[in-house]
Amino acid sequence: MTVEQNVLQQGAAQKHQQTFLNQLREITGINDTQILQQALKDSNGNLELAVAFLTAKNAKTPQQEDTTYYQTALPGNDRYISVGSQADTNVIDLTGDDKDDLQRAIALSLAESNRAFRETGITDEEQAISRVLEASIAENKACLKRTPTEVWRDSRNPYDRKRQDKAPVGLKNVGNTCWFSAVIQEHRNLPFMRELRYLFALLVGTKRKYVDPSRAVEILKDAFKSNDSQQQDVSEFTHKLLDWLEDAFQMKAEEETDEEKPKNPMVELFYGRFLAVGVLEGKKFENTEMFGQYPLQVNGFKDLHECLEAAMIEGEIESLHSENSGKSGQEHWFTELPPVLTFELSRFEFNQALGRPEKIHNKLEFPQVLYLDRYMHRNREITRIKREEIKRLKDYLTVLQQRLERYLSYGSGPKRFPLVDVLQYALEFASSKPVCTSPVDDIDASSPPSGSIPSQTLPSTTEQQGAPSSELPSTSPSSVAAVSSRSVIHKPFTQSRIPPDLPMHPAPRHITEEELSVLESCLHRWRTEIENDTRDLQESISRIHRTIELMYSDKSMIQVPYRLHAILVHEGQANAGHYWAYIFDHRESRWMKYNDIAVTKSSWEELVRDSFGGYRNASAYCLMYINDKAQFLIQEEFNKETGQPLVGIETLPPDLRDFVEEDNQRFEKELEEWDAQLAQKALQEKLLASQKLRESETSVTTAQAAGDPEYLEQPSRSDFSKHLKEETIRIITKASHEHEDKSPETVLQSIMMTPNMQGIIMAIGKSRNVYDRCGPEAGFFKAIKLEYARLVKLAQEDTPPETDYRLHHVVVYFIQNQTPKKIIEKTLLEQFGDRNLSFDERCHNIMKVAQAKLEMIKPEEVNLEEYEEWHQDYRKFRETTMYLIIGLENFQRESYIDSLLFLICAYQNNKELLSKGLYRGHDEELISHYRRECLLKLNEQAAELFESGEDREVNNGLIIMNEFIVPFLPLLLVDEMEEKDILAVEDMRNRWCSYLGQEMEPHLQEKLTDFLPKLLDCSMEIKSFHEPPKLPSYSTHELCERFARIMLSLSRTPADGR
Repeated sequence: MTVEQNVLQQGAAQKHQQTFLNQLREITGINDTQILQQALKDSNGNLELAVAFLTAKNAKTPQQEDTTYYQTALPGNDRYISVGSQADTNVIDLTGDDKDDLQRAIALSLAESNRAFRETGITDEEQAISRVLEASIAENKACLKRTPTEVWRDSRNPYDRKRQDKAPVGLKNVGNTCWFSAVIQEHRNLPFMRELRYLFALLVGTKRKYVDPSRAVEILKDAFKSNDSQQQDVSEFTHKLLDWLEDAFQMKAEEETDEEKPKNPMVELFYGRFLAVGVLEGKKFENTEMFGQYPLQVNGFKDLHECLEAAMIEGEIESLHSENSGKSGQEHWFTELPPVLTFELSRFEFNQALGRPEKIHNKLEFPQVLYLDRYMHRNREITRIKREEIKRLKDYLTVLQQRLERYLSYGSGPKRFPLVDVLQYALEFASSKPVCTSPVDDIDASSPPSGSIPSQTLPSTTEQQGAPSSELPSTSPSSVAAVSSRSVIHKPFTQSRIPPDLPMHPAPRHITEEELSVLESCLHRWRTEIENDTRDLQESISRIHRTIELMYSDKSMIQVPYRLHAILVHEGQANAGHYWAYIFDHRESRWMKYNDIAVTKSSWEELVRDSFGGYRNASAYCLMYINDKAQFLIQEEFNKETGQPLVGIETLPPDLRDFVEEDNQRFEKELEEWDAQLAQKALQEKLLASQKLRESETSVTTAQAAGDPEYLEQPSRSDFSKHLKEETIRIITKASHEHEDKSPETVLQSIMMTPNMQGIIMAIGKSRNVYDRCGPEAGFFKAIKLEYARLVKLAQEDTPPETDYRLHHVVVYFIQNQTPKKIIEKTLLEQFGDRNLSFDERCHNIMKVAQAKLEMIKPEEVNLEEYEEWHQDYRKFRETTMYLIIGLENFQRESYIDSLLFLICAYQNNKELLSKGLYRGHDEELISHYRRECLLKLNEQAAELFESGEDREVNNGLIIMNEFIVPFLPLLLVDEMEEKDILAVEDMRNRWCSYLGQEMEPHLQEKLTDFLPKLLDCSMEIKSFHEPPKLPSYSTHELCERFARIMLSLSRTPADGR
């Protein structure tokens, strides 16, 4: 398009007014010129106020939401969308089905567009954008229409959405919008581009971890005429974005200057010029052209300079007159480079045989600093000389490589070998010991005189059948009989030994000393000559390579440095994939990875692995370089008073600062409301616990019904005395009436038979002598000391995986995790003070002492909130154990869906526990392994169902992927240090991407195309999934038994199977 083009060719003042009117007409849809002029007059020429004034009367006020970025702005705050741009005619649709039809459609579209433009002065595209903006102002949709399984929900906990210090801010993926996130982040990190106003303002100063761009994305996707299931091309979106910004800045530039050609900052920043010099049909020509993003072909080139060289020199220009055979060709020379130079890497091509586009995964290297002096017009004479020299060197290099290849691959047949090795083999053959007779004669001569021959001289049955009869050794009947009589005896190490007088290698039969001497001399000499020639060729090739590499390294050719600023990466295939960006943080001098809402530190090594290509399905799609000498692109602003650099919200102008602060206040309010909800919930739980405690003091029956934590139950030993058992049964007989289906003995078993009470009863029994001599209090101290010593010993014991004493007793868990002693003491006192101990006098008296000690503990001595938090963690540890046991049992039964749900819950709970301490949870690697294996097994099952081709099976396979694989994949990608998880995700994605190159039914192709973006467009944000499965009620004894059983079965599994 023409960059400084005006819509109407009138006087300067009329042009300004008409431009404003056109913008108002496009945005509001109002065609009454008087109303538009009045609105412009009332707003004093402020387009934003004029739009707000008109839409307040004619449009419904959008519904506001605090959690969305654009929903926090007023209706007038829509200036970040610049409209009125023409379509970039250089954007090519690679997915077109028919080239001729496409050309005819373009011709008809251009003719119609030109007719409309001559009549109204407004292009069809501008009218379409106007309608889109009008619709967006009339009704602000809260979110995109998506199915329940596709919703990317925010975490209910606002702290999960809170920005950490000054960490970079991400953009929420609102449905196949990674293309939007990647481009916006790439341009936002240029300080100059922060004129995008509200979007960039929030990315700079928000307290949120990420921003929701739903409204902007919706407008852009409507303008591109796309739908939720289609992804936009980064190149196309960048073209459109820059065009809109260009038009917006053009209007601003015309408003502020009286010059004939006002300066447009977008043009000055992103657009350059090159001179096309060449010959067409025998006639020389020179044309100056403007360029924005510079397209480069990838296929057939190994690095960025090779791509540029090919793009700057075009061999033949297609002539309209085929009868003209004049030589044609052209060169491109940069006359003016933009401060921000963007290269589009064309990694897609249309496969005519398959009838669809394909992605090129070839490796392409690019440097961190790119010197462009060789492509500048002012250096064209020097460059031409150097190019001629390089061409000459490459031609000579080709000759040398061909000559070297003849040395390294010698021979006239299909099998070729290095010539040096051929000569060496010939020398070894000639030097072998000569033998005058054939090997067969030697075998006959070595036969024993008795007429029997050793069995090792006979070939095997297989050898005899496969050998010609003339080659078989002749044997006498007696020899055969002798062999037959011994054939039952097998001595492998003696019978297969070759006779010592036979040569180990082939050797010449007849050769004289003189012949051998001459031959050895020749072969030695030839071999030395070949080695020298090969070495000289290799050194010459290396020198030429080095000369070519250093051809442009002289000082005059490194004056135009461009530093790599950002890379847009595409992972996937031509018709489906995921985008993210690597951007260099100039303040911290490090690379950052922007993957939707996830913004993480990265490295050049990771960037190379993901961007160069040739590895997996990820490769760079767009490269952004910035002029290394244009410091204004990255320089920081400084406080004039303090001299300190401005950071974050300080860099924003007053109006944007107010806007961001208002949004931050809303987010702070959301955090406060969340804290208030948690505090209220904690208070309710505390009151409920107090109520249960009071109820437990009234009667044993009420205590049992209140459901005390099972790990605090106090059962008796199974072999306790009959009298003690009868007394205990009598005490709980009343409670047993509430369990009509259970006898008192059964209730005793379920309530009292846990390891905790066994230890307490044994400790009381061991302290009997002290109790009898010194009374209940001394007996209590002796018993609790014995029990604590026993638990400490258990906590320090080195046990196999199937034995975990933390499941037996809460105090063991506390000791291993270094819980405060006051909390351990209170827990032990509560267990010794349990009313179930009142079945005999001694236990009853010790229980009374323990209860008295509990009452003596002052509130300030034990933090009740900390006490409850520790017990809550132990309850979560037991729940995690149950999730793990059931998940592993289902895995062994190959019920992978059920297993996955339990293992997911186990992993999440366990990770939360381990974040507090090393011994708070289970082995994270074990749970991670089986979680990963579950996903891989399910993915394999789904793929097999899809391959069947049956509609029902295919649908079942896609249900597995959509409901279990896709929602859970982000869990494997959250921790990028877990390489096994990342590789597993890549394996699953590659399995489905491999179908793209296969022939399949149209309806399967359609379903695959609809599904793949969901699989590949997988950011770090966790999608909503099923509620945690309900857990059964396990007693401590049953829990420990099942845990030991499942861990033992895992220990018997081979290491490679796990």
